[in-house]
Amino acid sequence: RAVRRKNGIVTASLAENINAVRVVQAFVREARNAAHFQGLGRDYFRAQMKAVAFASGYQPIMGLLSAVALVIIIWFGGSRVLNGELTVGAFSAFIAYIVRFFQPINELSSSYNALQAALAGGERIYEILDTPADVTDAPDASELPQIKGHVEFDNVVFEYEQDRPVLRGIDIEAQPGEMIALVGHTGAGKSSMINILQRFYDIRSGSITIDGHNIQQITRSSLRRQVGLVLQEPFLFSGSIRDNIRYGRLDATQEEIEAAAQAVNVHDFIESLDFGYDTVVHERGATLSHGQRQLVSFARALLADPRILILDEATASVDTATEQLIQEALAVLLRGQTSFVIAHRLSTIQAASQIIVLREGEIIERGTHEELLMAGGHYQELHAMQFKYGPAAEAAA
Repeated sequence: RAVRRKNGIVTASLAENINAVRVVQAFVREARNAAHFQGLGRDYFRAQMKAVAFASGYQPIMGLLSAVALVIIIWFGGSRVLNGELTVGAFSAFIAYIVRFFQPINELSSSYNALQAALAGGERIYEILDTPADVTDAPDASELPQIKGHVEFDNVVFEYEQDRPVLRGIDIEAQPGEMIALVGHTGAGKSSMINILQRFYDIRSGSITIDGHNIQQITRSSLRRQVGLVLQEPFLFSGSIRDNIRYGRLDATQEEIEAAAQAVNVHDFIESLDFGYDTVVHERGATLSHGQRQLVSFARALLADPRILILDEATASVDTATEQLIQEALAVLLRGQTSFVIAHRLSTIQAASQIIVLREGEIIERGTHEELLMAGGHYQELHAMQFKYGPAAEAAA
């Protein structure tokens, strides 16, 4: 177990440093990280040597026991043969039986180390498999039928840790086709609202309904099939661009894939690649720029044709030109879809049907862009900061 635990630590450290190699190089941490990794390697080596030393003692002991047993049998049986009490054939057969008896034991002792390693590895796997899920479907959960996109939060309270709520008294109603923008400083609860809408977590009290269906009474899979998600940090899988775009709809035709790509202005870029839609992207889409990965993830979400679309700061890390392309596409594609948008750039949500301003897990303001500016509250302050200080203030919004 100690060997497997040390091996897991070494592997995790190696993966972490490879994934963060640019950060390591930028902060000149190569030597320090290498020394830390060598220390982990030495710990693993010592644990491995202890395990080998412990396991290596079994085979000699079993070999000695079998040899001693054979000597005793020869001495005892030989005397009986000389006295005529035992035939030579019976004596020979008995020796053969003893040898065959110890043979599987000797083989098992030689495999003891591998057996122990397998058992220890199996224990860790089963620990993960046996870990209860944080969110499960109710025994009588039903499938969510085709929805229009009417979403309602009714006095929702949510907490990650007991008695430490991060959302309190949340009341929001989104009519089908409306765009709801969530605004607030970091830690205000914007991402938490997105998480509970998709049931990555369950709320403590209150209710969330979609077209009148309480999401805690429907299956998670049927809910998420009708909710699209685009994150700030796009994730692409190893494989072709085509496979990544149709990830949520494996039966999509090439025409549908291209239509989704054209809608988010990424089709021309894909066609400019040597292999077009068959171009293979490596792990996490490392061969594409951030903006290109984001546009591909937009196409993936739109091809799935969700009735509810969630944009979790999806334009916060793209350049102005790419953002303009995305905004042009969204102006058309969000029609008829209920959308929840988390945005740092307030300029991207001016057309929202309703802007929700959060502070420390509570709604402090709500209304349209014009209404909130006229109210002269927190939103107006954020808006003024953005235009006074530019991009730096956008990141703080």
